[in-house]
Amino acid sequence: MRVNCIFMENYIVSARKYRPTTFESVVGQQALTQTLRNAIRTNHLAHAYLFCGPRGVGKTTCARIFAKTINCLNPTAEHDACNQCESCVAFNEQRSFNIHELDAASNNSVEDIRSLIDQVRIPPQIGKYSVYIIDEVHMLSQGAFNALLKTLEEPPSYAIFILATTEKHKVLPTILSRCQVYDFSRITVADTIHHLQYVAQQEGVTASEEALNVVAQKADGGMRDALSIFDQLVSFCGTNISYEQAIEVLNVLDTDYYFRLVNAALMGNVSEALLLLNEVLVKGFDAGHFVTGFAQHLRDVLVSKDIATVKLLETSDAIRQHYQEQAQRCAAKWLYNALDIMNTCDINYRTAKNKRLTVELALVKLCRLTEVPVQEVQKVQSNNVQTATPAAQPASRPATAPQPTAVVPPTVAPKPATPTAPPPPKPTLGAMPSLGNLGKLSATPQATTQPTATVPTEQQKRNTPFTLDQLKSAWVGQIKHFENEERFKAMLTTYELAQDSDTMFHITVDNQLQKKEFAKFGKALMDRIRDVLQNDYVQLRVEVAEYVATQIAYTSTEKYKILNQLNPHLEELRQRMNLQME
Repeated sequence: MRVNCIFMENYIVSARKYRPTTFESVVGQQALTQTLRNAIRTNHLAHAYLFCGPRGVGKTTCARIFAKTINCLNPTAEHDACNQCESCVAFNEQRSFNIHELDAASNNSVEDIRSLIDQVRIPPQIGKYSVYIIDEVHMLSQGAFNALLKTLEEPPSYAIFILATTEKHKVLPTILSRCQVYDFSRITVADTIHHLQYVAQQEGVTASEEALNVVAQKADGGMRDALSIFDQLVSFCGTNISYEQAIEVLNVLDTDYYFRLVNAALMGNVSEALLLLNEVLVKGFDAGHFVTGFAQHLRDVLVSKDIATVKLLETSDAIRQHYQEQAQRCAAKWLYNALDIMNTCDINYRTAKNKRLTVELALVKLCRLTEVPVQEVQKVQSNNVQTATPAAQPASRPATAPQPTAVVPPTVAPKPATPTAPPPPKPTLGAMPSLGNLGKLSATPQATTQPTATVPTEQQKRNTPFTLDQLKSAWVGQIKHFENEERFKAMLTTYELAQDSDTMFHITVDNQLQKKEFAKFGKALMDRIRDVLQNDYVQLRVEVAEYVATQIAYTSTEKYKILNQLNPHLEELRQRMNLQME
């Protein structure tokens, strides 16, 4: 038991154990470390520095290395600290009086800064400089910033200030103007994986590159987070870390789902795509995260198609090879359309009431991208039938087709072919015998090149059966055609369709202005939907919601009347106590 206690007491987390001690060992900040080394070499040291960037990228670490190096009594030829002189030994043992660290998150008052200013007056006893590292400097109060201004602008020759922050925009401009600003960047996935491999080798841990890629992606550019996650995996897996164990411990969705979903979409397999989505949801993953993750996957596949853009893919070499293999099977146009579908799904997901249906509709549309458009197939079939047996064409109309006298709402009603034609469609068609001749020529190229110039006869109208889900999918698909009409586009995404009959549908808007907006663009919308569904009998009716005015009580008398309606005994109580209204 004693041995176990000693082992636990001596354990140091990887983020502390492998914290860089030289500029050379800092990961992913080569440009900044080289600039600092050049400043030390040429003795061009500023009196104030500001290190800013995301968490865990080495801001405080570089500040400590910089403070240690400039105070080294015997620097090396590469201008690094020797780790042997009195100043370096004191720093390594954490007893140096030349380097002062202040946590501004908990010492952010004016009194704390005044105490720091009093310390600045004391010159260093060993070394050349007194270095003051203020971490999370954006947490200082307004008064503390003002107290620091004068000293920060004109400090003693031996004083150097290094300010570190993750939120540069919260630092006062007057402070920024007095500092040399160094912007630390996020550590790339490749650099993170390389450093984790080094740590795993030092610790005697075997970890697959795919597992380390998951850790690097989860860390999101922070080395401290990556090392903490690595320690967590070691605690669970021991000395052998596999990809399957990594995604299980970190609760990360396996990228294999995305690869399989793309393969299913390329084959047009709707059933497999929906089953994959269900499997993801059963495992407890959020559908919104699945949509954003799959959109990111499609983006990665797209950038993998060109050798010039493959460098934009931040992942391991093994997974990059998988992306490049799948990119060869995907056409660029298919990827463009797929990205557009998933981006639209991501936008609509936040406001959708049935979120799962929204995602499933997107997957269905994705699987249909590789299919031949239905309207093109039916157009070819229709032309073949008209060419072979033109006399039998009227008999091919389904018996269940709605009558042409159905009510057409104002928003989608077609314009009459002649000014004197009566509103009902049937008399209008009967009054135009020339349409029959046009119908006989519909199989010729001249007739099909100008379909909008004529009104189709009853025999020419399309009547392909469809479902409500297909109509809703066609409805959502038309949003991209009204990108410049923000108001109409917003209504398309807000209001839902309701079914009256097989071909009659309606929506309910809030006011007359919105109804007029549908009257303006409704015909173009319904023409597109009819083309998608291959059914000319689809009709849309727009209704305005009825609102009941709510009476609001303002005066005491009005409030009393409402209370008396809720409790009739209130009037009797008022009369007995002889109460009067104010």
